[in-house]
Amino acid sequence: QVHLVESGGGLVQAGGSLRLSCATSERTFKYFAVGWFRQAPGQDREFVAGVDYSGTDTAYADSVTGRFTISRDNAKKTVYLQMASLRPEDTAVYYCNALGPLTHREYWGQGTQVTVSS
Repeated sequence: QVHLVESGGGLVQAGGSLRLSCATSERTFKYFAVGWFRQAPGQDREFVAGVDYSGTDTAYADSVTGRFTISRDNAKKTVYLQMASLRPEDTAVYYCNALGPLTHREYWGQGTQVTVSS
């Protein structure tokens, strides 16, 4: 079982920045692709950003492109989501998702709340 722990959420004013972290103790984490997803009240969970196992390839939802940056530090077994120019519509619970390299089994963190005030 891969245990993921998100942190870094909070309350910020529109235009502000936050950095989310997704950390694990899983020794093979460097082989996992990792994504950030978010879920606003009453809405489906949606993809935000993803990074491959090496950190070379990234992908973003159109709504966050140019404002959010995903990165990873495999030595620290941590993936980051740097969020800038935050908008009220970015308010959601943000979840970290890791995809196993062989089984493609998915693992989820418990989520961290991000609230952007206008």
